[in-house]
Amino acid sequence: MTGTLEKTVDGAHWRGRLTELIEQHRVPGAALGILWNGTITDVSAGLLSTRTLVGASPDSLFQIGSITKVLTASLVMRLIDEGRIDLDTRVTDVLDDFALADADVARTVTIRRLLNHTSGLDGDFYVDSGSGDDALQRYVDALRDAGQTHPPGATFSYCNAGYLLAGRIAEVLTGTDWDSAMRRWIFEPLGLTATVTRADDAVLHRVAVGHLTGGDGIRRPTPIWGLPRNAGPAGRVTARVRDLLTFAAMHLNGGQAADGSRLLSAESNAAMAGQQVDLPGRSLLGESWGLGWARYDWAGTALIGHDGDTIGQSAYLRVLPGRGLAVALLTNAAETRALFHAVATEVFGGLAGIAPPPRPVPPDIPPVVDLDRFAGRYTRGALDTEVFRQDGSLRLRATPTGGIAAMFGAPPEEYDLTPADDDGGFVMRQAGETAWTPLTFYRPGDGSEYAHFMGRANRRVG
Repeated sequence: MTGTLEKTVDGAHWRGRLTELIEQHRVPGAALGILWNGTITDVSAGLLSTRTLVGASPDSLFQIGSITKVLTASLVMRLIDEGRIDLDTRVTDVLDDFALADADVARTVTIRRLLNHTSGLDGDFYVDSGSGDDALQRYVDALRDAGQTHPPGATFSYCNAGYLLAGRIAEVLTGTDWDSAMRRWIFEPLGLTATVTRADDAVLHRVAVGHLTGGDGIRRPTPIWGLPRNAGPAGRVTARVRDLLTFAAMHLNGGQAADGSRLLSAESNAAMAGQQVDLPGRSLLGESWGLGWARYDWAGTALIGHDGDTIGQSAYLRVLPGRGLAVALLTNAAETRALFHAVATEVFGGLAGIAPPPRPVPPDIPPVVDLDRFAGRYTRGALDTEVFRQDGSLRLRATPTGGIAAMFGAPPEEYDLTPADDDGGFVMRQAGETAWTPLTFYRPGDGSEYAHFMGRANRRVG
């Protein structure tokens, strides 16, 4: 068998294969990057926009969405390395005027809980606080009206708001806006010349436009290109695939850039990838979480990474520590997880002999469980969820509320729930869909009952 180090990445093969895969999955355009033994191979296929018909190139910029959180976490860890704060610094130690609806919670939230998604803040608290340099400050001021999904540290619940708060902390500590801080402390030291945070900078490059699927099944360009400015620390970076893998290479190299300069201490780099909190049950977001990084278990092999979704764009990054391998896929369409699964299966299978786990599906013989035990109302700030019996089965109706409903006009969605185990695990999908999503009913240490799906904890009420 060919030795691992002797295996190579054939750019021509992957250019052709990516073309085949985006046609198969009806994705307008994509860029694929493979970092292997210190060398980055980047290819592209398709169109940046089905309206302008501009072709994708390896130098094209795509929105990386929530992969931005790993970059923001790296910025915060740089400030920790400089001794300005530590992971257990309370938010109120930096932001004197920080307030939440629950004053006791506001006094206890720490930097660590922001980065590992255990703060309990209403994670999808959306307000558009303008496009000025004070956008994050104004967003944090608005958080005083935000609710609490769970007590700090009680469980994991994916939290965009926590990263916007972390970005504001970085602003205060650096004396500049988040965009400038990212450029000075992350982009420039790594030589990321095609990575930006603002639309004004993105248009100076060859840049992708997102696509959403209409009722007729056709993907069309989105009417809105990007997220509001205050979303920056959670999901507003736009980058070419080579730049994203250059960032990943720094993490593979213990915090050192390619030129030998150190961005992160070895301790901070390891802490980001280390286990901080387990996710309840099975999740598409991974098995556990570090500081910024999601942690994945592929049949006993540990990886780190992150996914990103914006308005009509999806991005994926997986990193295999100790093996010199990272894969990034950037696409200009929503709902491209099946495309990434195909790419990851072939790349990681061919180079490292591992593969991502299969998507969840119901067991051949679903276990018999007491469905009435789970029926009820579950809630978090941006979503009201009703679980109810219908025709002998269990259904879930999720109704967006608050700012996210106002911003995106999202209608209620209904899902069929099928038991996956006898311990509160289910899989769910909408009528007419083929992909299943895991859901877990559970009771963590705070004594409350939760339904955990889409990475979020939803507390049972009533």
